Amino acid sequence: MAIDILTLENRYIDSCRRHGVLPNATILSSFFKAEVKKSNQEPCILEILIDDLKDIDFAPLFEICMNIDTSEIEAVDVRNESPCVLSGEYALSVMRAIKQKLRVVELHDVSFAKDFVRDISQGLTCQVLTLRSWRFRKLSLMGEFMHMHTLNLDFSSSLTGFEEDCFNCMPNLMCLSMCETRISNLWTTVAALSKLPSLVELRFQYWQYCNDEGTSFTSSSGKSDATADFSLLDRVPFIGESCIDTRELTDLNISVEDPLRNFYSFDEEVMNHDVQSMVEDSSDDSEIELTNHHHRDWLAGVFPRWNLQMPLQSENEEQSSRDYFTGNSVDVSMKYMSCHASPICQEKHYREFITASLPKLKSLDNLPIRNIDKERATGIFSQYFEYLPYRWKSKESVLSILHKREIKSGRIKAQSSKRSPSHPSGTSQHFYTRSLSAAKLGSSTWPLLHPLSLSGFELDKGFRPRQFEYHPSDSSLMVFGTLDGEVVVINHESEHIVSYIPSLGAMNSVLGLCWLKKYPSKLIAGSDNGSLKLYDINHTPRKITGLYGNSGCVTFDEFDQLTSVHVNSTDELFLASGYSRNVALYDINSGKRLQVFTDMHRGHINVVKFANHSPSIFATSSFDQDVKMWDLRQKPIHPCFIASSSRGNVMVCFSPDDQYILASAVDNEVRQFLAVDGRLHLVFDIAPTESSQNYTRSYYMNGRDYIISGSCDEQIVRICCAQTGRRLRDISLEGKTLGSSMFVQSLRGDPFRDFHMSVLAAYMRPGSKSEIVKINLLASSGHANDDSDDHPVCPSNIMGA
Repeated sequence: MAIDILTLENRYIDSCRRHGVLPNATILSSFFKAEVKKSNQEPCILEILIDDLKDIDFAPLFEICMNIDTSEIEAVDVRNESPCVLSGEYALSVMRAIKQKLRVVELHDVSFAKDFVRDISQGLTCQVLTLRSWRFRKLSLMGEFMHMHTLNLDFSSSLTGFEEDCFNCMPNLMCLSMCETRISNLWTTVAALSKLPSLVELRFQYWQYCNDEGTSFTSSSGKSDATADFSLLDRVPFIGESCIDTRELTDLNISVEDPLRNFYSFDEEVMNHDVQSMVEDSSDDSEIELTNHHHRDWLAGVFPRWNLQMPLQSENEEQSSRDYFTGNSVDVSMKYMSCHASPICQEKHYREFITASLPKLKSLDNLPIRNIDKERATGIFSQYFEYLPYRWKSKESVLSILHKREIKSGRIKAQSSKRSPSHPSGTSQHFYTRSLSAAKLGSSTWPLLHPLSLSGFELDKGFRPRQFEYHPSDSSLMVFGTLDGEVVVINHESEHIVSYIPSLGAMNSVLGLCWLKKYPSKLIAGSDNGSLKLYDINHTPRKITGLYGNSGCVTFDEFDQLTSVHVNSTDELFLASGYSRNVALYDINSGKRLQVFTDMHRGHINVVKFANHSPSIFATSSFDQDVKMWDLRQKPIHPCFIASSSRGNVMVCFSPDDQYILASAVDNEVRQFLAVDGRLHLVFDIAPTESSQNYTRSYYMNGRDYIISGSCDEQIVRICCAQTGRRLRDISLEGKTLGSSMFVQSLRGDPFRDFHMSVLAAYMRPGSKSEIVKINLLASSGHANDDSDDHPVCPSNIMGA
């Protein structure tokens, strides 16, 4: 026979007596309220408010919780509303002692230790878990949450993403809310959420209805309430509550096998023609029941009734529906406003990307998803995004591809012949390489990020990199220049220093670096104080000794306020540009400055680049918004052509085959022009941040198949197809500690390895160091970027490339 509430309360008092503590008034009040509910024939729910509990209250409460499983208590909710005195270990023990009758765990602004977050991630038996305003950077709920159907993480403003296996053990999670977090990456978010087979409602922001008189909220009856308390404007209703009361969350009789019963269960007044048209427009496999609206199961609370205030259209009103969801309709934009949006909502085509990638979703940001919305999302996704590289349509395992190569599958050959090449190199010779790349990249949404950690020097030296370049012919070498004027050549594979050149007071920040191609041991280095030198690494010391002679070094005439240097394809000449409208031409063999070309632009010239194959052709980019092509054979007085951006140009580069030039302007404006005549070929669809200081840099990767782009105010590296402009992937850069997101100072594609790159990462935190991070998109590691404790500062964002 089940233990009644009064007996349970008496046992609690006896236990307190045995342990020599006074019964806690909050616990006694909870028993009283449960008894009242029982007498009123309401569900018998015990609410444990842990705010007023202390460690001395733990032992008696724990003993009673062990007996709840055999009592007439139907469910237990554990909540807090203010910082707790009770230790996290004791609080978690209480929750686990309740076992299967644990219904809701609702913890706000808790100051528990990190161990508590780690321990709670090992699993709970609750149906609803709310962790609002918690300070964790990555969600890592690795344990079993088999009964949980609702997870609320609103206002966790430090949350930036998910561990790769975060949602592996939540088969019944249906509703997830993450308003006002720092989540921004569409790809890792979708990859994590795709492991939730039951997810039907997702929220990263809250669309709020505004009537003619101002902001309107929805009462628990589902009707707009003009008398609602407007102080609620800055709070978001829990998933699992009406806008007024969070305690209507769950019906005790819910079965996880019946997830969509009474999907839109609400009062009779709201069941009108608009709602019926919405239901008819739902996907064919929906199991929606509107007849038994008097029986409220928990899902009627989980899906906010507020949603139903939306204007709904039938299928033949497709255009107005599109206007509604894209914000093109003036009517709708006046009636709805986004509240508490996470950064992911600002990504272009965010709603369409999520809708197309998670086809089982029924509601996104408390707006329903209908068939016409899914169709439109599929079209938008195909137009602006690449599912897999090189236009692969479906994932395939590496083993399968290797097997087909061995048996020389006729089907593969047929597919290969049908695919249009991405450029004239043809697809047949690269078919298997690209197939393997598509397979590996498709299985590694969280790429391997590896900060370079250098060894091989005697002094305890901490470098501050400011610029770097891969070697053009030795796949293992890289050179970087520092903010202190040092030039360091490293083997980036073994992470050993090959050559070290100290500044000796002669240089400031190294902003220009360029290897010679025919003389692979030589490189040009230029600093912001105008110093220009040629070094031969075969004649420089390998270790940091503090000694360095002039052997193997050539000094050129200075170029004031230098920002860029570049050597031509024959290693005979190099150019320098800087904070002026002039460009200087130098002869490498003689060590002399040959000429200064004046007034080439109306603004200062940040970057100058020679073509990769034509020794007399070069391009300049300026903050006057122009990119100009020049030919030394024509004594560059007039440019070959001028191509323009709408903002100041930060840099320009040629594609490896010189067919295109890539111009990067301030705040994510990236354009590709034909190198032959400057005609615009492609504008890459990257959302601006509206910051005039967001300096953007872009380079080619995988030959000229893809471009990589990053900006100094953002922690994202974007990868786009260079032929179509479609976005393949975004890579988020993060450090180890809380709030330590990286920002892109510079970046380069690895010229020897497909889908490899390096990024010079910087932080806004003063007094910390930048670092070079190697990224391998074909390998997966959800933890590789958590190994660094440094927090580099973001200096001189505007200078160089």
